[in-house]
Amino acid sequence: MAPVVVLWLAMCLGGTWAVDKGNFKTCDQSAFCKRQRALKPGESPYRALLETMELTNTRLTLQLINDNNKVRLLLELYRLQGNITRVKINELKPLKPRYEVPDVLIREPPTEPLSLLSQDENGVVLSLGAESQRVIVSARPFRLDIMEGREVLMSLNSRGLLAFEHLRMRKDTYTTLKYSTLPPLSCILKMHFFKFIFLPPSHCKCLIFLFACQAENVDEEKVEDGMWEETFKSHTDSKPNGPSAVSLDFSLPGVEHVYGIPEHADTLRLKTTDNGDPYRLYNLDVFQYELYNPMALYGAVPVMLAHNTQRTTGIFWLNAAETWVDISSNTAGKTVFGKMLDYVQGSSETPQTDVRWISESGIIDVFIMLGPKPKDVFSQYASLTGTQSFPPLTSLGYHQCRWNYNDQEDVKSVDAGFDEHDIPYDFIWLDIEHTDGKRYFTWDTHKFATPKEMLQGLMDKKRKMVAIVDPHIKVDSNYKIHNEIRSRGFYIKNKDGGDYEGWCWPGSAGYPDFTRIDMRDWWASMFAYDQYEGSMENLYTWNDMNEPSVFNGPEVTMHKDAMHGAWEHRDLHNTYGFYVQMATAEGLIKRSGGVERPFVLTRAFFAGSQRYGAVWTGDNAAEWDHLKISIPMCLSLGLVGISFCGADVGGFFKSPSTELLVRWYQTGAYQPFFRAHAHLDTPRREPWLFGPENTALIREAVRQRYTLLPYWYQQFYQAHRTGQPVMRPLWVEYPQDPATFTLDDEFLIGKDLLVHPVTEEGARGVTAYLPGKDEVWFDVHTFQRHNGAQNLYIPVTMSSIPVFQRGGSIIPRKLRVRRSSTCMEHDPYTLFVALNSQVTQMGELYIDDGHTFNYEKEEFIHRRLSFANNILSSLNLAPDAKFTTQSWIERIVILGASKPSKITLKAADGQESQVEFEFDASMSVLTLRKPGMNSGADWTVTLQ
Repeated sequence: MAPVVVLWLAMCLGGTWAVDKGNFKTCDQSAFCKRQRALKPGESPYRALLETMELTNTRLTLQLINDNNKVRLLLELYRLQGNITRVKINELKPLKPRYEVPDVLIREPPTEPLSLLSQDENGVVLSLGAESQRVIVSARPFRLDIMEGREVLMSLNSRGLLAFEHLRMRKDTYTTLKYSTLPPLSCILKMHFFKFIFLPPSHCKCLIFLFACQAENVDEEKVEDGMWEETFKSHTDSKPNGPSAVSLDFSLPGVEHVYGIPEHADTLRLKTTDNGDPYRLYNLDVFQYELYNPMALYGAVPVMLAHNTQRTTGIFWLNAAETWVDISSNTAGKTVFGKMLDYVQGSSETPQTDVRWISESGIIDVFIMLGPKPKDVFSQYASLTGTQSFPPLTSLGYHQCRWNYNDQEDVKSVDAGFDEHDIPYDFIWLDIEHTDGKRYFTWDTHKFATPKEMLQGLMDKKRKMVAIVDPHIKVDSNYKIHNEIRSRGFYIKNKDGGDYEGWCWPGSAGYPDFTRIDMRDWWASMFAYDQYEGSMENLYTWNDMNEPSVFNGPEVTMHKDAMHGAWEHRDLHNTYGFYVQMATAEGLIKRSGGVERPFVLTRAFFAGSQRYGAVWTGDNAAEWDHLKISIPMCLSLGLVGISFCGADVGGFFKSPSTELLVRWYQTGAYQPFFRAHAHLDTPRREPWLFGPENTALIREAVRQRYTLLPYWYQQFYQAHRTGQPVMRPLWVEYPQDPATFTLDDEFLIGKDLLVHPVTEEGARGVTAYLPGKDEVWFDVHTFQRHNGAQNLYIPVTMSSIPVFQRGGSIIPRKLRVRRSSTCMEHDPYTLFVALNSQVTQMGELYIDDGHTFNYEKEEFIHRRLSFANNILSSLNLAPDAKFTTQSWIERIVILGASKPSKITLKAADGQESQVEFEFDASMSVLTLRKPGMNSGADWTVTLQ
């Protein structure tokens, strides 16, 4: 193996299991971040030129000028459907086009009319439509305020931190030209009209001259270190376009809690950054990341949510370059912005959060989502970037993985172990060692000589496999994939025009340019069964290392001056993993002729990645704090649209204690993506290797997951339809309860299940907050009833998983657990009805085939379950849908019930029959046995 890879492996497998923070930049080591952060709040140099304003039915445009350097910017403002305001700022006349992020938005957002309310020499006021919402554009200095009635919802550039580093010629390039002989007038005229069109070499001098003149007129700024070239450790970034950073500040009066901007290993509520680095968004391969700091990790979603008891809003900063986010907590009355609030609101004590976004390149393109409710913000963001893909039902089961299962016999043995110990699972995974020398789309011919035989063995048991396919391609003339990519010119280029090469698991590797649609189409075609030899329909895909990871690159990633066609890698870095997962998901769809839903796990992600599959929290460690942090990390992802999230159960690095492993299984069983995974260098940890007692505890946790699959599947269907998160913080459902605003050791699944995992070593009890003054909550294990709006102390043993069902809900389960979810397809349902003082209790039951796109053709069952006036009924929510099921209702459990004298079932055909029941007076639990109606039929059950 190449020396660099050997050195990297030695580092990974050595005794020190911790991130080397020296491999990654701080803000002070990032020239543009340091430069922008040195700007202090104050009067902005930008003013709005009101005489340039143009207002159409759908858009306002207005020029801004920087009075320090006379560079003009173009402001565009749109009112979008769904209570969203879009603000774009770009150079009015850039030397060359600046990067605008494609493919992330699902469509060009539809607009709604803007109307002018008033205008004077100080600014303009525009109507945003509903509920007296308006935007105020102040001219000197430029500031943009969004208001509703007398309330200021958000202000842009109120602290004067708008900064836009215009593209310019390097001074040592044009100084020698500006006093030379003038080119002919015809050349100047040609350049005036055609300066963005490629010209022959004879016109190059003319082009440089004109750019030099433009730069001379406007560019008198001081040249600072790092503007035109920057060195970090042994790597030099050539920065051929010079400084190009953009920045804008947002003030949020009345707000003390902000969330989002994953991925960071930190608390759910974002912290202020005044005394440290900003939060960084820059996809990186971070070896065993450190907790509770703002370092960048594997993914980046530039979306922040702000919440108080009155309103939830969101900011979506659509920029794919390296980005830093500063957060300050303040009192509005103590700021320049506060003076306006004092006048408008009559108070100088309004709390305020100030946020500043800084990106290295691109433009300012920001979507302000005005809520007002949390669910409104989720819908608004989903309207822009799409919803969570609807996963195959099997992918919501348990996944067994390690780096690496050795060979086919090992896979067969592990598979048999689950049967022997009666533990269900759906997927077994293969890491990089299954390939022929890290050549993806291949198999090790000795260890996996007959992959179809292996896959068929799993299929016979209704189980599946995931194999890794990474985006670094071994440079090897005997490797078909490499030869195809090179011959088609699909590799990313280095700054000199050759194929970019870096070191990764295979040694020397090329990196396909997934930003190209023709490259993505070709990549997708490689998943066809006749191309990916040995693959079958029960083989799915894992995209790892797609930040992209480059072991010998700056910060273990790609050089920023590498080229994707006309664009530098710096412009689009954070979307690389997004494109890899997009192409892979499309490949799995195409191989089935568009019939089957894909399952693709990715490590790197961006806004919109939810459309293509699942993510996990990367290379965590077998430590209690890593177990705890998995909760806020997944909650943060859910808030920005990525519901299908999980963490490596047991921890990827190190070896967990038996107690930690059991507690991690109990936690993971109630997180959306449920996979155990471990490092190559760790001892084996299949669930039955820790003694019979612990095997039983793990078995019970996994079985609880399988009983709840109908509810999980229903929640993912809703997430796919609406954009609402599956795993959500309590404040989403209880937005007016401040006690929920900082909770991140418990969570809701949908709105009806509350989970407080045990994440403390040696715990003898946990304290769970049960929200809702008028709510009641039932322990799902004991059926004990508890009132809401209290901190409840819960004694725990090693078998305890504190989970509560909300009173007023109906949750379907399948209590017959088999070896995989597919084996349970036709099994019956048990309905758990939790009563409260409300008149009606509600729930839903969703059923389809579990794996195809036929649900888009209305081939599904979707029923409303309700209990009111002692009548439990099932109502068809999709009367035009076409689907039948063999499953039936075999049991109904009603919590908080009174004993009836008799129970009558009325079937869809009108026939009535008596239902047998049992009543536990000590727990007020009524159990109806074998009512026997089909799950897809109309029926009513009457308690008398």
